[in-house]
Amino acid sequence: MLRTMLFLLMAAGLIGFSAVAWVSLHPPPPPVVTVQKVNVLAAATTLRAGTLLKPDDMELHEVVEGEVPLGARKDTPSARSELFGAMVRQTLLPHQIILPADVMRPGDHGFLAAVLTPGKRAASVGVDAVTGTAGLIWPGDHVDLILTQQIEDPAVPLGRRLAAETVLKDVRVIAVDQQMVQGGGSTTGDSSQQSRTVTLEVSPEDVEKVAVATRLGRLSLAVRPVDAGAPVDLKDHAVTYSQDVSTAIGNIHRPDEQSASHVLHVYSGTNDKEYPF
Repeated sequence: MLRTMLFLLMAAGLIGFSAVAWVSLHPPPPPVVTVQKVNVLAAATTLRAGTLLKPDDMELHEVVEGEVPLGARKDTPSARSELFGAMVRQTLLPHQIILPADVMRPGDHGFLAAVLTPGKRAASVGVDAVTGTAGLIWPGDHVDLILTQQIEDPAVPLGRRLAAETVLKDVRVIAVDQQMVQGGGSTTGDSSQQSRTVTLEVSPEDVEKVAVATRLGRLSLAVRPVDAGAPVDLKDHAVTYSQDVSTAIGNIHRPDEQSASHVLHVYSGTNDKEYPF
């Protein structure tokens, strides 16, 4: 009996030792630690110094919450809006987080002086949601400035009383903002009716052309293709009149606009009188 109990105790000890050995060789899995990550704004591609930021230049970049650099902007619509049109101070590499020291935003002191090409000037024009190509123009784009004006002189034929012409070609947009300058437009009400101030980089001579054009009529912008190697057409375009666009207007004549085939010439000596009919 005593021998049986002794064997049972030895068996129990052996089982316990085996269990301890198995546990030591198979530790429990470590607890799962949830890492919180934050989406911040970063460069989508290589951005050279002097680049004016567009929507496609930015991307979201995941960073561990405790490792977010000081000043990094979380990816929110308002944060992206604040960076649209900002000038890159130093070259940014792809996926590099955009920090405040890396950019200069429109409205910052010295922004226009920093972004302007030497020898150029900044000229601002007011456009609405339609003439500004429905808000699709961004800083850095190149545009043509088109003037449309109504000619009020009743002596001018009906088909030539509305005219459009290109005032400036291939000028760079350096800022688009509703409150860039005084009189830039209201920021309340229907957004489709809001006016915007578009600031263009022009030559000193063209500043005067812009000043006159803003008083003559309505200004529109036409975006040029992204092709730095394309030659710029510097020839003057002919004026486009309403009769060139609308056949109906071109066919309207006033009584005093009769063609030469409907004029009776009466000669008396050296005198010549015309009688339209």
